[in-house]
Amino acid sequence: MKRIAVLAALLVVWSAPPSLVHAQAGPATPSAAYDETLARSLGADELGMRPYVLVILKTGPTPVPPGAERDAMFRGHFANINRLAAEGVLAVAGPLDGVDGRRGLFILALPDVEQARKHVATDPVIANGEMVAEYHRYYGSAALMLVRDAHDKIAKKKF
Repeated sequence: MKRIAVLAALLVVWSAPPSLVHAQAGPATPSAAYDETLARSLGADELGMRPYVLVILKTGPTPVPPGAERDAMFRGHFANINRLAAEGVLAVAGPLDGVDGRRGLFILALPDVEQARKHVATDPVIANGEMVAEYHRYYGSAALMLVRDAHDKIAKKKF
């Protein structure tokens, strides 16, 4: 029962708007592990968090049939993912199970949806209508920005 209460409390904090989290946080007391240089490089606020845009990729109105054109489109999709990650715009990306047309997600290290729309529009799956994007502002750990470097160290193959 205690575990459920703790998980519920964490979900409330993780899903709360930044202004509410800051108001409840009280005075800042740096932890012993705090690394100001790292926090600054990741764009972290005093709670170690930052704004993102969560993008849900869903099945679009014009699926591209199997064949060379579709294969090229998805090669471009993966190249776009790698480019956005290298630019520091994309924190996390991955496929979803396809339930209700949800096919993938991006978490973009951007403060607003309009900037996210401009970057997502460069993806061939969006440009070709294979997928459409749904945008949500998200406030999460700035440590998500470390995922790419860690992933590069554990992946035997590249996309």
